[in-house]
Amino acid sequence: MQRGSDRMSVHRDEGMKHELRDYLRSGHPTRSEEWHDAEPGDPLGTHPDIVEVRHELGRRLGRTPFPASAPELARVLSASHCPDEVVELLAPLPADETYRNAQELATAVVRARADA
Repeated sequence: MQRGSDRMSVHRDEGMKHELRDYLRSGHPTRSEEWHDAEPGDPLGTHPDIVEVRHELGRRLGRTPFPASAPELARVLSASHCPDEVVELLAPLPADETYRNAQELATAVVRARADA
């Protein structure tokens, strides 16, 4: 059923999809001016290791108040009887640095692993 608020007919909409299909799949920006494009994110932010570490730490830390340092978070994990392997993930992190959320913490853990 066609709604009255459509700006284009069904046929025109399908035609535009067909015209743009290859261009959208190419991976190139779809905007004509560069300033419209999204800023590139941290490529490490979606790295599979970070996603896995963030999930594990987020699950174990629960509603832990951030910002917090690695030693504080390690104490929280130990107090909740978390496996030693998870607590040891935080060992190589600097004691004086604070993390605002589980994403920052997971990124720091994966970077510390890569540097070791």
